[in-house]
Amino acid sequence: MGATSKPSTSTSGAAPTNDRLIVGVDFGTTYSGVAAVYSATPEDIDIIKTWPGGNGITSDKVPTEIAYVSSPSNASSTSLGSNGESKPQDIKWGFQFKPEESRLRCIKLFLDRNQQLPHFVSPLDTAAQLKNYGRTVMDAVSDYLTQIYKHTMDTLTRRYGETFMSLTKVQFVLTVPAVWSDAAKNSTLKAAERAGMGNMHDLKLISEPEAAAVYTLKAIQPNHLRIGDNFIVCDAGGGTVDLIAYKIIQLSPLRVEESAVGTGGLCGSAFLNYRFEDHVRSRVGEERYTQMREKKAKTWNMGLKYFEEFVKRNFSDEEHAEVNIPFPGLPDDEDAGLDSGFLVMSAEQVKEIFEPVVSEVIDLVEGQVNKIRQKGGNVSGIVLVGGFGQSNYLYQRMRTHFNTAPPPPYTERPTHAVALQSNQSIEVMHPMYAWTAVVRGAVLRGLEGSMVVSRRSRWHYGTSYATVFDETRHPVSDRYWSPLWERWMVSDRMQWHIAKGAQVSDSQPISFHYTRNFRPGQSLIVEDDLIACDSDVAPDSYQKGLINVCTLTTDLNTVPKSLFTRLTTTKGVEFDNLDFTLDMRIESASLKFELRVDGVKYGSVEAKFH
Repeated sequence: MGATSKPSTSTSGAAPTNDRLIVGVDFGTTYSGVAAVYSATPEDIDIIKTWPGGNGITSDKVPTEIAYVSSPSNASSTSLGSNGESKPQDIKWGFQFKPEESRLRCIKLFLDRNQQLPHFVSPLDTAAQLKNYGRTVMDAVSDYLTQIYKHTMDTLTRRYGETFMSLTKVQFVLTVPAVWSDAAKNSTLKAAERAGMGNMHDLKLISEPEAAAVYTLKAIQPNHLRIGDNFIVCDAGGGTVDLIAYKIIQLSPLRVEESAVGTGGLCGSAFLNYRFEDHVRSRVGEERYTQMREKKAKTWNMGLKYFEEFVKRNFSDEEHAEVNIPFPGLPDDEDAGLDSGFLVMSAEQVKEIFEPVVSEVIDLVEGQVNKIRQKGGNVSGIVLVGGFGQSNYLYQRMRTHFNTAPPPPYTERPTHAVALQSNQSIEVMHPMYAWTAVVRGAVLRGLEGSMVVSRRSRWHYGTSYATVFDETRHPVSDRYWSPLWERWMVSDRMQWHIAKGAQVSDSQPISFHYTRNFRPGQSLIVEDDLIACDSDVAPDSYQKGLINVCTLTTDLNTVPKSLFTRLTTTKGVEFDNLDFTLDMRIESASLKFELRVDGVKYGSVEAKFH
């Protein structure tokens, strides 16, 4: 962590009661980061930079990699966890690996089964490694987050002192991809809870590009923002690229609304590594490549490290006619382009590695730009953040692609403001701290609450219901006789409460209305499924292809009996009827539910995600 002033405490050593430490955790596909801020000194964001196994080298992030050293099959090497499960004692994570050691990579992607896996991640290999240690994906994610938690708390204790830490509330904010399913977001919360980061209800989630937007829009404020401007935040990471678009609706304090449904794809910078490997293999030949990987791991790792740290970030076809990749120990070979322990790559060859991946990112951004322009919106800027967002080449390609307008005429006003007014030209911005923008935004979210007034729903959300049979609308084969209502009914009709792309707000819940009948003695605990649909047009009845998001369990025993209506059928059968609503709030990256009768809250609703 950077050297900063220690927060003041009172003479007794007690921290002010309402001050707290907010910790942001950017749990990434390839790298993860942690930032902390003390609420009394909000401008002082600390990034954790030292990590176990880092050999004193500082890094803003730590690899999202984990392996189990002792096998649970050996009874002496296990201990029981707090939930009674056997836990492998020795875990390696982050920087603690030698290059040739096997480990679990990209484990985060396995939390969302809807997401496609990159070609370089083998589900079979991952499953085999997990099975060997008797762990599940959820265990591995929890175990990794546990290491992050322990290291964070140790670092904060060293920084602030034990007395201060024992008296100060620590609140965790985690980031998740914008395109993730609700179930995957819920799994992340569960894993964080298991890791010790707090009760699920106290933990906060924020989508990664929203966190990046919180930080970067504040960083470029106030000179460059105008009410009505749309900004697209492109969070290009190692495995995934996540996009979100915001419209500025208020400047002080800054308030924005989501102006297009977030999108994303698998076109992160890790794909460049695999294209680089293929390039080296084709240049030096299969035999020499295999021998280097197996017998001269140091040689290979030096070349890959140089590609990772220098070429991916700094390559620019305007500046570099060629790039020399160090492969010490490889003999000279003029045909292969090996000279004095370097593989010589022309700018064209480097561009061939970059181009397909960069083109995919540009296509994703172009999609967001078109959505906003189709609605008559003006896109003023594209903010590039994340690990891949640091790439000079990606920045230049984006700038060339989106900055097509002629230069603005001379004016006394800052040229930036004039450029923003041009319809064709879109400013591409490369903020400082691009790699840690997400985790910085996460702590600001915990500190200040959300600056996002409304978001766009990524799916249609609805519930199925039964209704009176109508021969003009329903097939006769679907009808059934209800002895309580004493009429023909049909079930599995869909009521869509939120349309895909609709604006939703934290402060305006969406209400699902229900009417339920109960015979005397019948359980008052009821279950309903929340259904989602990804298609542009949602169907009228329940059918294949719809997503069962979660089962909502509502305990109506908390509702006063006086609010139930006693009804009697013509045959003298008595039953109770209750009208109630379930209120759903869509937050940055989570769904929250409440039970209400006649507008009065009677407790929360348990959601079991599938």
